[in-house]
Formats: sequence, C-alpha cells, structure tokens
Amino acid sequence: MEELHYLDAATALRLFRARELSPVELMNAVIARTEEVNGEVNALTETLFDDALAAARLAEARYARSADDAGALPALLGLPVATKEKHALAGRTIEQGLGSHRGRIAAADHPVVARIRAAGGIVHARTASPEFSCATVTHSPLWGVARNPWNLDRSPGGSSGGAGAALAAGFAPLATASDIAGSTRIPAGFTGTVGYKAPYGRVPGAPPLSADWYRGDGPMARTVADAALLANVMSGPDAGDHSTVPAGEPIPSAHAPVAGMRIALSVTLGNFPIDPAVEANTRAVAAALRDAGADVIEVALPWTTDQVRETIFTHFGHILGPAMAAELAGGDAPVAAYTTRFIADAAAAAARNTLAEGLAMDARIQAELAAAMSGFDALLCPTSGVASLDAAGDYLAGIDAGGRHLEHYWEAHLTSPFNVANRCPVLAVPSGFAADGVPTSVQVIGHPFAEGSVFRVGAAIEALVPWAHHRPSFRGSRLPTS
Repeated sequence: MEELHYLDAATALRLFRARELSPVELMNAVIARTEEVNGEVNALTETLFDDALAAARLAEARYARSADDAGALPALLGLPVATKEKHALAGRTIEQGLGSHRGRIAAADHPVVARIRAAGGIVHARTASPEFSCATVTHSPLWGVARNPWNLDRSPGGSSGGAGAALAAGFAPLATASDIAGSTRIPAGFTGTVGYKAPYGRVPGAPPLSADWYRGDGPMARTVADAALLANVMSGPDAGDHSTVPAGEPIPSAHAPVAGMRIALSVTLGNFPIDPAVEANTRAVAAALRDAGADVIEVALPWTTDQVRETIFTHFGHILGPAMAAELAGGDAPVAAYTTRFIADAAAAAARNTLAEGLAMDARIQAELAAAMSGFDALLCPTSGVASLDAAGDYLAGIDAGGRHLEHYWEAHLTSPFNVANRCPVLAVPSGFAADGVPTSVQVIGHPFAEGSVFRVGAAIEALVPWAHHRPSFRGSRLPTS
C-alpha cells in the first residue's frame, strides 16, 4: 500500500468490498500522483477531480450499505478510469487534438464511456492523443508533447499514448483506448502496460466510423486481469452501432496453464525489421512459454512491409483519409505535419487502388494469417520493431528499424496486419526492456473471436516474465530542453 496510486483494479475492488480501502482514498491517491508528475508527462487533456471525488464518496457509501451483498454491486464501482479524449463525455470538449476543433462540445457519451459509468467506474481524467489519432507518437499543436514515464525523451507511442503514459505513471488503474492500426497496442508496448484489441464488433463505437472494419475501441490496464475486467464491461451489442455482436462468454480473471497449447512464433511476420533487444525479449518470452509446457513453433509468414503498408493505406484512402479531410475543410488552425502526410499518403494509395482492389488485399492477408495459424491456438510476435520513438518525432522521412530504413513510420510496427484481420483478438503484454529504459512488448493473436486463448497466453506471460514490480522513477527526472 506504499504506492496506492499503482494499485491494480482487481485488488482495489476486493479491498473496497472488504471495506479495507475506500474509493475516496484511492481517488485521492491517483489525484495526488497526477498533480505531482503530470507536468512532466503531459498525458492528460482535462481532469475532473471535483466530480470524481463526489462520485467516489457516493461509491464509498454504496459499499457501506452493501456489505452483505457485494455480488450485486456494479463491476467497476469506485474505480478511477482515464478515458481517451476522443471517447466523448456529454457536455465536455471533443477536440481530438485539433486546433480547428477547439471548444467543440459533445452532445452525448461515447458508448464505452456510457458503459463504464453504468458499471460504477469514475471518469476522473481524459488522455491525450495525436490529431485524429492518426500517428504512432502523441503530440499536437493543441496539447503539446506527451512523454513516456520510463524515459521523458521518448514517446509513449500513439495514438492512445496519453492512456499508456497515465497508466505507467500511476494516474489510473484503467484507461480506454482505440485501435485502427495499432493505436492501443503500440502505446501499451512502449509504456509497459497491457492493451487489448478486441475482435471487430465486440465493443461498440460511435457512428459513422464505427462502420470501419479496421477500427475498434478497447481497454488498457497494468495487468492482464484488469484488461479483461474492463473488456467485459465494454463488450456487447449496442443499438447505435449495427456492427456490434453478442459479448460471448465473459473473459475470466484466472486461466488454465499453457501446458499443452500450441503457439506459433513469428519474430518478423515476414520481413519486418526488428531491433535486437526486441527480438531477444520476444524469444525469451517464447522460451518461457516452452518451459511452461507450451509447444512453441516458429512459423513463416509471406508478408512484406510494402505489402502491408499498401493494403492499409488503400483502406485509409477510401475511408479515414477523406473523413479527416472533410473535418479540416475550411479551417485555418495549424495542423500537425503527420496529419497532412497521412491524408496525402492515403489519397495517393486510393488513387492507385480501387476499394475493390483493397478488399482483395485484405482477403490475401487474412488468408495468409489463417494458413500460418492453422493447427495453433495463438500466434506470438513483437508489437513494434523499434525499441522506442522520439517524443516529439514526426518521422516524415521514414524510420530506421533493425538495421533497415523504412519508407513510412507505420512499417516500424507489427500491429496493422491484425486490423486487416480484425476479427482476431490481440493482446499486447510487456516482454522486457530496451537499453534506453523503455519497455518492449509482444502481441498474442488469437483465431477470430477466440478471446479466451489470448488472455490465457497473456496471463501466462505475465506470470512467467513478471514486470509488475517495475515502475518508472521520477527521481532526478527533468523535462528535456528541446
């Protein structure tokens, strides 16, 4: 209890129900931690501390009244939850990092926010993202530069970088995220946290882009069990999102051992270049799973970074890019260079390939993944090929990874193929650390809608390669001068 702000959600709920900890005590701890160090990290766009403390007092009273019937209490009662700014809160701003959207007010809660509130979760802070959530770093002219608590010179990743930084710094036990090409898993990977990309349709989104089959909203947390807890709250049909599907069986908090499971390993997914530290940590995870009795076998995938980039940008060029351009039309506020580049790259890909050709590209990647995973329970691979990113970097001239120069920075991450194959659940969990102190990560990919398998493997990795005792230290830290 020395660092109450780092208490995991599952333990907090148990202590709340036993009346050994008050939601007010936990809320005060995360507020104090946020006020102490967010000036260095810049993970948040807004805090709602007064309202959050009032809600925590109500939760405290409800626990006191329900001591003999704790099973009837809402699933998240009294827990602080940081929500990504793009997940709208009724009556609050919905700016998405854009100067042209400054002061826009949301009319209604985003579906995931509504579900969190209905489950007793308390939204006490809102987290930063890049403009339109379209970059793998988190900075914007409107909100400035979000920094990685493990190394303030480095980025927490993007687009849910504020969420990852907030979790790693101890500002909340749970956070919301979104993912259209890795925007949950990339920041989870760089901040030593857990990020879950649910199968498309499992978690409701906000129309009209909820109809985009690459995208999805989901949870981030510091433990696998906490990610499952929030995923269960978020999941299930929503009348406002016709892509949603039944929630299926709840993801359990405890899992059978991995002994007897067959797990495919692909370090490069074809020809993605991989930093040596990332590869070493990925192989160490695979070895630990083997030692636990899993049958881990290396497999080959035929993908190239060029193929994956052309596939996803063709998709973006026919859907997300035009939507972004329409939002910016007529505005004169400064726009981040990565936003201009993203729209241009998407438009160029759409000019080269029709939507029908893009669907054929999607189908090829989906078929190749299915073939590689045939006979296996899950696939294991790195989350990112690079060990870290510069906090203020744009990477418009490409990026160096694993001894190779890549034309586009999205090629440095091994996440987007699983948005193409978006019915596959994917869990990102920490795998170790790189030389600069930034965490590394692996992804666990399951067959379509087979959520239990990825959480089973993720929980095993968490137990076999523990990272929970590691916390970023702010002693002697300083904001970089540049």
